[in-house]
Amino acid sequence: QVQLVESGGGLVQAGGSLRLSCAGSGRTFSNYAVGWFRQAPGKEREFVASISGSGDVTYTQNSVKGRFTISRDNAKNTVYLQMNSLKPEDTAVYYCAAGGVAAQTMGAMAHRVGSWGQGTQVTVSS
Repeated sequence: QVQLVESGGGLVQAGGSLRLSCAGSGRTFSNYAVGWFRQAPGKEREFVASISGSGDVTYTQNSVKGRFTISRDNAKNTVYLQMNSLKPEDTAVYYCAAGGVAAQTMGAMAHRVGSWGQGTQVTVSS
């Protein structure tokens, strides 16, 4: 299984931007679709975005569409989540995940994803 480590979280004011990174281990990282999920206190985990192994195909949850962009650099074994125009309701722990599920079904099949990172906290102040 691929090992994943997130970074880039922090405290930002509403309207600001952050870029999260998800670093994966292994020479076959480009074989894996990768997804970003988030979980706010007291709420269920929710799908944010996903990207295919090649990076050609992406999916983004409607609530963040136009503000968040997922991308990847397979030469660096890293997937990014660029978050712009952040809102207080974006506050959550953000996780990246990969393994066993294609990008187009990751939102509905998160329970089958094999590897998860430890998460990175994003806090947006109003």
